Formats: sequence, structure tokens, C-alpha cells
Amino acid sequence: MEAVLRQQSPCKIIGARFYNSFGFYVPTELPSPRDTVGHGTHTASIVAGAAVSGVSLYGLARGTARGAVPSARIAMYKVCWAFGCREHDILAAFDDAIADGVNVISVSLGGSSGVDYVSNAIAIGSFHAMQAGILTSASAGNNGPRRGTAANVAPWLVSVAASSINRRIVTRMEIGNHKRIVVSF
Repeated sequence: MEAVLRQQSPCKIIGARFYNSFGFYVPTELPSPRDTVGHGTHTASIVAGAAVSGVSLYGLARGTARGAVPSARIAMYKVCWAFGCREHDILAAFDDAIADGVNVISVSLGGSSGVDYVSNAIAIGSFHAMQAGILTSASAGNNGPRRGTAANVAPWLVSVAASSINRRIVTRMEIGNHKRIVVSF
């Protein structure tokens, strides 16, 4: 979960906390807010990544990549571990983000379908954030596109999902026997 704080700072990441009510860690994880998997870093770059020019996919589709608000500052609230995410850790992170005075909360967590609002930590936490005037943007999940597969659909948060574009990247490729093929993705 990432949040953008109201006060400005010369540093991109201006706060970090972690929550682990499991009380234990696997050897590859650190008892800290540090991202050892890459998911938090990736989602933070979607929100506030600085502009990087000359980005491409192996030389194809060259351009500039940037986050939605490159000037934003980030506070990280790590709630997930190799063995899962506990709902009371999620709620504690929401409470701390609200108390820290953030502008926006971005939650890239979600199940395979919607859950009743009264038992969904993200719905409850985002309701409290909304009451404090803070927008929550939450992932729609990783399933679908089928009916009933969107997670985080509470009416007081913005549910976002990935999409595809109608653009195809076509290139030629030479395989081991010097045969050339055309690849499209």
C-alpha cells in the first residue's frame, strides 16, 4: 500500500512502515518495510515514477515511461509477506496513513472476487480514509474478465484494473538454424 503525503520533501520516499502480526519471517524477507519481492516498488513507480526516456522492450516501442504523478512523494506501508496479508495489518496501515496526513492511498491488494463490505479490510479502511477526505485507489484484482471477478468494488473507492491496447509489436527474429521468423505480441 502506498500513500502520497501532503508535505513536500526533496526525497521521493519520505516514510516507510511495516506490519507483521504473523510474528515470523521467511529467510528471504527482512523485518523491515524494504521490498524484497518487487511488487511494492513496481506499484509505487506506477503512482510516482520519475520520467525515464529511451525506454523500450528489447529496442521496440521506444519512448518515455513515467508514473501518473512523477512529482509525488511516497510513504510505504508494507502489509504483505510470503505467507500472506493479515486484515488487521491492512487496517493498521490505513489508520497510520490517515494519521500521517496522506492525500491518496493506493492499495494493490485484492482477492479473486468482491467481498462483503463489512468483512473486507480494504473496504473498511478506505471508508475511514474517505471520511477523512482521502481518496483510495484499489486494484480490481487479477481475475477476469468474467462477471463477479472484480475485487475492491466499494462505492467510496476507485477500483482500477490493467487493460490492453490494440497495438501490436512486430519484429523479426533469427533462430538457431539461421531461419528467420516474424513474431507479434
